Amino acid sequence: MTFLTSMAGYDVYLLVQGFPGKSMANGGLGWSTVVLLTGNGRNILVDTGPFSARRGILAGLEKLGISRFGITDILLTHAHYDHMMNWTFFPHARVHLEKEELAWALQDDIETSLCAELYVEQLSRSPRLETFVSSKDVFAGIGAMKMPGHTPHHVVFVMDEGDRRLIIAADAVKNRAEFLAGRAVSTLDAEASAASIEAVKALWLEKPGTLLVCGHDLPMENVGGQPRYIGERRAGIVAWLDPSLDAPTDFALRQNEPE
Repeated sequence: MTFLTSMAGYDVYLLVQGFPGKSMANGGLGWSTVVLLTGNGRNILVDTGPFSARRGILAGLEKLGISRFGITDILLTHAHYDHMMNWTFFPHARVHLEKEELAWALQDDIETSLCAELYVEQLSRSPRLETFVSSKDVFAGIGAMKMPGHTPHHVVFVMDEGDRRLIIAADAVKNRAEFLAGRAVSTLDAEASAASIEAVKALWLEKPGTLLVCGHDLPMENVGGQPRYIGERRAGIVAWLDPSLDAPTDFALRQNEPE
């Protein structure tokens, strides 16, 4: 859990850091970012991660004295499994999802979809669901902007306070490589993704010091028009490849980053 900034009456924390990689042979990896906003009488999660993120989320919340029952709201950037499945884990939270994104997810082809169909269906019937439309504030100080491509109705959440800005881009800009290249991998519409990345980049460049939180990478700060990582990447795998349980193999998934 990492404190990022205070913005528009909220303290902003990175609860779970995303990882800019994908599995080569074993299906999706889905290590996505989870952000917590606390303030103005609310405890808000932006995305919830997949099942595997639950322990990390709970550990971060515990450090702040918050239980899963104390989460008041969940803002979902899109309906993919690794960003929305844990909405059921926070029983007192209102769940906010863009209206057209929900409609798309409900009819997406199960053979190719990354949506968690049963969780989407259950959410669509839940009294805790509140749909919203983009280009309006979901809450005071938290705006939603549609940035399609990765999914047809993906949104980013933007917070402004004077000369400072926070952009929670999720999978509209999954990682630094996409941000710098101006194009995306793993997208439903490459042309729309490229346009969304450029739109996010314009917002990011407009105010020095702006923070960008990607869906599968460390947060980045605008320092002289260049992205500077905030925090240290922590990711790894422990594997039991030896015949003995007492000899696990550690794979640290990190690299030395240039200054």
